[in-house]
Amino acid sequence: MSIDRNFHRASARVVLLCAASAALPAVAQTSADTGTANAMAGERTARLDDIQVTATRTPQRVSNTLAATTVIDRADIERLQARSVRDLLRRTPGLTLTNNGGPGKATSIFLRGTESDHTLVLVDGVEYRSATAGAAAIEDLAVEQIERIEIVRGPRSSLYGADAIGGVIQIFTRDGRGQTGTRPYFQIGAGSDSSYEGQVGVSGSDDNSHYNLSVNGRRTDGFDACTAAAAGTGGCFTDEPDDDGYDRVSVAFNYGQIFDNGVEWELNFLRAESSVEFDGTSQNSSDTIQQIIGTSLAWRPLDSWRTKLAYGNSRDDSDNFLDGRYVTAFETQRHQLSWQNDITLPNDDLFTLGVDYKLENVDGDNDGDRRNDFTGDMREDSRDNKGVFAQYLGDWGRHHLQLSGRGDDNEQFGEHATGSAAYGIDFADAYTASISYGTAFKAPTFNELYFPNYGNPELDPEESDSVEVGLDGDHGWGRWSLHAYQTDIDDLIAYDSATFAPGNIQKIRIRGAEASVGTVLADWQLNAQFTWLDTENRTAGPNQGNELPRRPGHTAQFDVDRAFGRYSAGASLTVADSSYDDAANENELDSYQLVDLRASVELARDWLVQASLNNLFDEEYQTARFYNQDDRNVFFTLRYQPQ
Repeated sequence: MSIDRNFHRASARVVLLCAASAALPAVAQTSADTGTANAMAGERTARLDDIQVTATRTPQRVSNTLAATTVIDRADIERLQARSVRDLLRRTPGLTLTNNGGPGKATSIFLRGTESDHTLVLVDGVEYRSATAGAAAIEDLAVEQIERIEIVRGPRSSLYGADAIGGVIQIFTRDGRGQTGTRPYFQIGAGSDSSYEGQVGVSGSDDNSHYNLSVNGRRTDGFDACTAAAAGTGGCFTDEPDDDGYDRVSVAFNYGQIFDNGVEWELNFLRAESSVEFDGTSQNSSDTIQQIIGTSLAWRPLDSWRTKLAYGNSRDDSDNFLDGRYVTAFETQRHQLSWQNDITLPNDDLFTLGVDYKLENVDGDNDGDRRNDFTGDMREDSRDNKGVFAQYLGDWGRHHLQLSGRGDDNEQFGEHATGSAAYGIDFADAYTASISYGTAFKAPTFNELYFPNYGNPELDPEESDSVEVGLDGDHGWGRWSLHAYQTDIDDLIAYDSATFAPGNIQKIRIRGAEASVGTVLADWQLNAQFTWLDTENRTAGPNQGNELPRRPGHTAQFDVDRAFGRYSAGASLTVADSSYDDAANENELDSYQLVDLRASVELARDWLVQASLNNLFDEEYQTARFYNQDDRNVFFTLRYQPQ
């Protein structure tokens, strides 16, 4: 189906949803109700210019950064009734996701058409991804424990080092900042597929400290992850027509203290233990642990100089089973240290200088014998990376300049230099035009290099350069953004079916354009984004001229919400064009359109009941060939959260 037909159907559904939302109880809106809605609209407009720290590694307002940035905050999470990080991220321009069969299953991020391991994911500043597979297990993060998410699109290797070819996603856990005193909170929910979720927590702050502690649990029977048609032909290579469930328990803790001498101390901890079932011939269930520990000290030796020392540790462990019988185990761990110095110059420009150190270790058992580890078959089971970076942020009236550069020394692949430059100009009091250029690189993962019977130790690192132009508008009624870019990648790492191992693809070209707008119109809160993407394999061979797999050429997202006194209602529409599931472009994934509805009612002060109806029209679709996605489903939530 063409994208034009998709959008005709989408437009009709938006009209239907707006009418349905307006027909909720409370259509006879009082003046007090109208005032509440207007207040909410003003609050949302103010939040459009929140402080973010990811684009430049320093606090900066969204309107001041020249990078394409999206911020999803706690109010958005609760309003949208999102139940996974995937549900939230799909609202980001230039970002598409694939999922291997429902809750808890592997979820891949494709940011601006780059590979699924080209996006650096941080949790409270700590790198969050497997050192073996290279991907971040966002499916194991509980959205109820998240305060906000910052997504920066475009290369950021000049600040963060390897892996930031497509961009950076930083997830911040709830921390209790801005509250008065101690406040407990509570949430419980249930829905389709015997799904249940609950959370209990306490948070608070005073003049010198803030804190949050929460425990979250989720379980679901799920549904059949992989279709039977895949048996012997691809995908999971098996026919297991059963429900594939998922269970998770996670604990999050965050604490911060400002001492009398001005020293700031931060401590954060996140641990998620999960059990997931899936369809497979060599293994069909896993028990996993995802853990993040981070701490930092920051102080000002001089009024114009802020220095920060930070340490982070991330852990990714899994025990894998086939029909309940232990098969393999994998353990990866990453230590990272950083020292960052922000110096305010006499004209209020900012200069940043810092150093990073990272050490990765892998261990595991690949033969079903816990006495042996598969790292004995690997050439390397650890490596380190040292990096030095510098940045200059300058503002001269209407003109803005951002320069950054970084040098990395990788233990396996030697030295790499990356840089970026961005220039912006304000005009007509509401508009900013910008142009930027950046380079990036990524070292192969341990699996790509050394995994027994799979790895290719001859792989070269991936390198890229990107150019981008943008136009942003900041008005009293809201904000909008339009960005276009081109990224060229050399030595892209992809699976080679001829050698049954990963190999380097010499040349890849990616072009794209993104548009987004957020506003409040007649008490309706409206947010929309559209992405156009054109990917091309430019390497001589049978796949030359083909699209990269699982990158739809067009995607769009529409969200509409409104408050009616104690009631609120909203709807979302997701549209994705068709794409291919393979490098040869022989297996097509159909286009799809999803409609979600949501509503809530305030029972009493601090008590809220929410309900969501997802995939209203029961669309059958796949984001990865053979792997099923949710059909029509409902979920109800009771929430206690003192204001």
